[in-house]
Amino acid sequence: MLSTSSIASPSIVGFSAGRLRKVAAAALLGTTILTGSVGLPANAFAAPQAISHELPGSFADLVERVTPAVVNVSTVQGSADSEQPRGMPGMPEFPPGSPFEEFFKQFQEQQRGARPKQQEKQQAQGSGFIVDAAGYVVTNNHVIDGAEEITVTTHDGAKLDAKLVGRDPKTDLALLKVEAGKPLPYLEFGDSDTARVGDWVIAIGNPFGLGGTVTSGIVSARGRDIQAGPYDDFLQLDASINRGNSGGPTFDVQGRVIGINTAIFSPNGGSVGIGFAIPSNLAKGVIAQLRETGTVSRGWLGVQIQQVTPEIAESLGLTQPKGALVADVTADSPAAKSKVQAGDVILSLDGRPVDTIKDLTRMVADSKTGSDVTLEVLRRGKRQNISVRLDQMPDQPKVAAATPAPESGATASHTVLGMQLSKLSEQSRRKYGLTEGIEGVLVVGTDESLGEVNLRPGDVITEVGSEPVAAPDQIAAKIKEAKEAGRGAVLLRVSRQGTEQFVAVSIKKA
Repeated sequence: MLSTSSIASPSIVGFSAGRLRKVAAAALLGTTILTGSVGLPANAFAAPQAISHELPGSFADLVERVTPAVVNVSTVQGSADSEQPRGMPGMPEFPPGSPFEEFFKQFQEQQRGARPKQQEKQQAQGSGFIVDAAGYVVTNNHVIDGAEEITVTTHDGAKLDAKLVGRDPKTDLALLKVEAGKPLPYLEFGDSDTARVGDWVIAIGNPFGLGGTVTSGIVSARGRDIQAGPYDDFLQLDASINRGNSGGPTFDVQGRVIGINTAIFSPNGGSVGIGFAIPSNLAKGVIAQLRETGTVSRGWLGVQIQQVTPEIAESLGLTQPKGALVADVTADSPAAKSKVQAGDVILSLDGRPVDTIKDLTRMVADSKTGSDVTLEVLRRGKRQNISVRLDQMPDQPKVAAATPAPESGATASHTVLGMQLSKLSEQSRRKYGLTEGIEGVLVVGTDESLGEVNLRPGDVITEVGSEPVAAPDQIAAKIKEAKEAGRGAVLLRVSRQGTEQFVAVSIKKA
């Protein structure tokens, strides 16, 4: 995709003069710069005279040191017998009409040509960087995906044929190998976890095929999820990343790689100062596995999870909406074998807090297949630890969902909290395409008093407050109990065409 980030020297009003002098000195020191992070003095904002508009010194020495390890990656796509398909395998998918979709669409057109002629080979360019003197090169998966030929051009102009060692579409990373006949200059990964919002970064890449281009800027945000994949954890940079920058490195002021530039947010395909880089700490493990085996093996727990919302937290007695709520457990999975249950809230893994479902996804994926982990879960109001031996993540299963028959006729129902409920019958099972194995209370309609709760006709409420239900009056009784206990919401477990989820319904006004 895009690699390098460009960051025009930003205004730095609010930085103390002392910090600016340290950053400027660090940039000029080259290989000996900064042994630790430089923080703001305690009195940085104590008085107006502590604020300076002075810009940091030159990054020239640092750039001169790292540039030889940054390369251009060019590819040749296979010949086309007809117009290329609209999509490209390995490309991130974004919501229709989003700026991300528009940018990646333009990149696809560059890769394959909007209307390629018959038997015409398509060429494209990106960036990368050498991580080992033996010739290992890191780039983005989307830069080399579908390529028949890959060529790496080094800083001194040498063109080297590259072999694909391995790739990981889920993180959009790829590892190449070139034979130069001599040791090559290389870069080291830094610790992206130490990168703070506001820290300076420098990027080098090959935008628009212009050749090595250097840009600078700051870290704008951390932990961005742009819906490109299951392991999104991007650094956001105010870098001008453009086509051809994909796969290029972002450096800290020590000259260590803390990010791999991958995407931008743009309404028109050009840079607007919002770029995204894969953090080095995410890339390290992936690249190490690709180098060793050519593939990436990830741990697998075997649960379907959903985020704990404030309403769900209230229904469970949690003080904060944190954790991963287990909606369903896959049969014969590590979670099933360890007795993890639907309704459990996973609060931590090996002592590391699970604040969001993304936290759990990343932690499990980063764990080795066959490793033992300890989950802290909340089950029916009590905390307990569960030991789980993770397995290897299987291929993504295909889920077939039955389509309910059109609604027709009236169904006898009871209204509870704006939910029109009825018992399951053979007729209703046929009407909504429900299997014989599903048991619970059928939702046949809702009214305005329910609010914006994710329920619809055909849903089956199987549990209320972790207790199974089979009739509308049981649900009404459970809601009454929860209200008398002082709860502001009640938690429903819902089955929707074979998919399990939890829904919190407010009972404050009931």
